[in-house]
Amino acid sequence: MRKLKIYLETTLFNFYFDVDRDAHTATVRLFEDIQAGKYEAFTSRYVVDELEQDTTEKCEKMLNLIKQYDIPIFEFSEEAENLADIYVAQGIIPIKFRTDGLHIAISAINDLDMIVSMNFQHIVKRKTKIATANINALNGYRVVEILNPMEV
Repeated sequence: MRKLKIYLETTLFNFYFDVDRDAHTATVRLFEDIQAGKYEAFTSRYVVDELEQDTTEKCEKMLNLIKQYDIPIFEFSEEAENLADIYVAQGIIPIKFRTDGLHIAISAINDLDMIVSMNFQHIVKRKTKIATANINALNGYRVVEILNPMEV
């Protein structure tokens, strides 16, 4: 059986260390499943850039998770930028939060099975799931399942 290919969005690296948050346990379990070989995980330069904006001591810990779990990093992509711009133009993702669209787009253009996030404002929500699936399909990209760690 083929391993599912998953994209780890920025919020997961934060929730890994936020022990008082509801999703902490499920997030740590997901990383353990990745380490055990259950999933093939990826992240992107967009995530790294967002993590590097954190000015707390947690920043280095979050970045080290990428190394610790040997998670490949997709580089910036003009193709992902173009797809994210469609999400914005269609009113799915607000321009101010375009990076959220980039996470979905980079997952789609790299033929991943799912994106895992705790961003319920712009990513893990019904409208975004339906609309990005339609746009991806219309533009010849895979429909990426959008889930939170408790659903995985």
